[in-house]
Amino acid sequence: MEMSQYLEIFIEESKEHLQACNEKLLELEKSPENLSIVNDIFRSAHTLKGMSATMGYEDLANLTHQMENVLDAIRNGKNSVTPVLLDTVFASVDLLEEMVLSIADGGDGKKDVKHVVSRLKAIENGSDVPQPVDPSPQVSAENKLGSYDDFQKTVILQSKEQGFHAFELTVQLREGCLLKAVRAFMVFEILDQAGEIVKSVPSVDQLEEENFEYEFSVAILTQMSKEELESRILKVSEIEKVSALPIHLEQLAVQEETAAAFQQAAAASSELASAPEAVQKAKTSSKTIRVNIDRLDILMNLFEELVIDRGRLETISKDLKNAELQETVERMTRISGDLQSIILNMRMVPIETVFNRFPRMVRQLAKDLNKKIDLHISGAETELDRTVIDEIGDPLVHLIRNSMDHGIEAPEIRAGKGKSETGRVELKAYHSGNHVFIEVSDDGAGINREKVLWRAIERGIVTEQSSLEMTERQINELIFAPGFSTAEQISDISGRGVGLDVVKSAIEALGGSVTVDSEEGKGSLFSVQLPLTLSIISVLLVELEKEKYAIPISSVIETAVIRKEDIMNAHNQKVIDFRGKIVPLVFLKQIFDVPHAEAEDSEFLSMVVVKKGERLAGLVVDSFIGQLEVVLKPLGNYLNGVFAISGATILGDGEVALIVDCNALIK
Repeated sequence: MEMSQYLEIFIEESKEHLQACNEKLLELEKSPENLSIVNDIFRSAHTLKGMSATMGYEDLANLTHQMENVLDAIRNGKNSVTPVLLDTVFASVDLLEEMVLSIADGGDGKKDVKHVVSRLKAIENGSDVPQPVDPSPQVSAENKLGSYDDFQKTVILQSKEQGFHAFELTVQLREGCLLKAVRAFMVFEILDQAGEIVKSVPSVDQLEEENFEYEFSVAILTQMSKEELESRILKVSEIEKVSALPIHLEQLAVQEETAAAFQQAAAASSELASAPEAVQKAKTSSKTIRVNIDRLDILMNLFEELVIDRGRLETISKDLKNAELQETVERMTRISGDLQSIILNMRMVPIETVFNRFPRMVRQLAKDLNKKIDLHISGAETELDRTVIDEIGDPLVHLIRNSMDHGIEAPEIRAGKGKSETGRVELKAYHSGNHVFIEVSDDGAGINREKVLWRAIERGIVTEQSSLEMTERQINELIFAPGFSTAEQISDISGRGVGLDVVKSAIEALGGSVTVDSEEGKGSLFSVQLPLTLSIISVLLVELEKEKYAIPISSVIETAVIRKEDIMNAHNQKVIDFRGKIVPLVFLKQIFDVPHAEAEDSEFLSMVVVKKGERLAGLVVDSFIGQLEVVLKPLGNYLNGVFAISGATILGDGEVALIVDCNALIK
C-alpha cells in the first residue's frame, strides 16, 4: 500500500495525540491517583504507536510502545506515578515530537532513542520507582496477551452482549515441531471458521516467520463452547496442549468516554470489517473533513480577486446609472458578502493551537528557575485568522518567559512579602469588536520604574530632563525600547539579551499593538491587540492631491474638519486641542512627498484622528472619499520597508491605493 498519500494525515494526527499526552501528563502530575487520566494518555500513545508502525517509522513505534508499557504498568497497579516517572515520560514525548517534526520536514524520523527506552524499561521493571504493594494479586486472562486496547475491549464487550463467548486460547506445539508456521496457520484456519480473532501474541507476521518458540496465544469471539473449541484445535497434528480461558467483563470495564472515543477512531479502523455486527453499527459518518491549508489560501486569493472585480462593477454601475445593472450588482454584493464571511470563518482557528504549548513550557521553565508557578488559561476557544495564529506564537512565548523570569519572585521572597509561594501567570484571550485581545498577567514584583528610568537614561534612550515629565505609563513602555533590558546578565530564560522591542515589532507587523500596565509589588499586565484577519480589511479612503490612500478603520477614531487658526506649536510639533486633548498633527503630503498643486486659500483642513494604544494623532488629508472593504496586498520584497505604508490595494476603478500604517506615524 502506498503510504505517502497518508503522510499529511499521519503528521497532523500525531501532533494532536502528542499534544493530548502533554496536556494529560500535566493533569496527572496534579492528580497522580487518577487512573482515568492514565487511560487517556495510554489511548493516545497506543494510537500513535499503531499509526507509526503502519507508516513504517520503527523508532517512533518502539519508543511509543515502551512508553505504553510504563503506562500499562500504572493501570495494572504494578507501578505508581512518581516525579521520576513523569519526567521520563515527558522526555519521551519531547523526543517523539522531535521525530514527528523531522518527518514533517521531509526527514525519516530516526533518532537515538536507546537512552530514553532504557530509562522507561528500568521504570517498568521497578528500578527507578517504588513498587506499590498489591494486597490481593489476581491472575487475569490478560496475562498471556497483555493488555487490550480500547477497540479490542469494546469489540469484546459488545460481542458478549450479542451472545458471543470471549476466550483467550493458549496453544502449545510439540517441542521439536519442524513446521511451526504451518501448524499455526492450520489453527488460525479453524479459529476463522469458529468466530472472530481479536488479537494474537506473537503477531500473525511473527507466526508466519516462525518468530516464536512453541507457544502462542489468541483472543477469539465465538459462539462455540470452551470444550468444542479446544477439541477442534487438538485435531491439528503436533498440537501438545490447548487451554481456553474466558475473558471476564469485569476485567475489561471500559468507561463511557472510552467507548465514545472509540466510535470516532473506529470509523477509520481496518479492524472494523471483521468485528461483529454490533460494532459495525457504531461506525458513524464524520461531519468534518481535513482540508489542506494551501487550498484555503488559493480560495482566499481567488475571492480577493472577486472583491476587486466587485468594486469595479459597483463603480461601473454608478457611472452607467442602469437600474437593472445596479440591482444585479447589489445582489451580487450581498451574495459575495455572505461568501466572504464563510471563507473568513473557514480560515479562523482557535487560539488554543498556540496556547496548548505553554503549560508544558511553564512547567519546565519553573523547574529551571527554581520557582513555583501556576499557569491559568482562559479564552482558548477564541478564534483568529490562521495567518495571525502562525505569527503570534513566538511573541507570546517571549512575554510569558519574561513574566516568569523578571516578574514572578523566588518562593522565599514571595513568602517574605506575605504572598503565596506559588506565583500565578494568567493567559487570557477574548473578542472585542473586530479585534482579539490577548493578555499576559502575573502577580509578581511588577515594574520597578526607578530602575527602568535609570537604565533608560544610562543607555541614552531618554534624557534626565525629559524623564522628569514622563507619566507612569510612559515609563512602563520604555521596556519596549530597542536594546532595553534590566537584566544584570544575559540568560537563556526570557530575552537571551533581546529586548521586548522585538515582541512589539512582531505584533505591530501583524497590525496589532501591545501595552503594559503594572503596579510595583503586585504584578504586571501585558495586553496585545490583534486584528481578526489580515487579508480583507475595512478602510477609510482619503485623497492627497490626485493620489488615493487607505487608512484602516481599526485605527480610526473619527474624522473632523479643523480651522487652520486653531493649530498650535509645541516642542517643534504642530498640535491641536481636540476635545480636551492635545493631538499632534501629521501632514501626510509631507510624509509621502506628494507633489503640491497650486495651493487653495482655505481656512479649513480635513483631519482623520487615529489611535495607537492610548496615543492619538491627527492625519491631515485633502478630502474624505468614503469607507469600503479592500484586499490588502503586500508590496513585495523590492518595496519592503517603505515608511508608514503597510501594503496596497486595487480599487474599483482600477487605481492602486496605498494603505497607511498608522502605528508608524504615532510616536
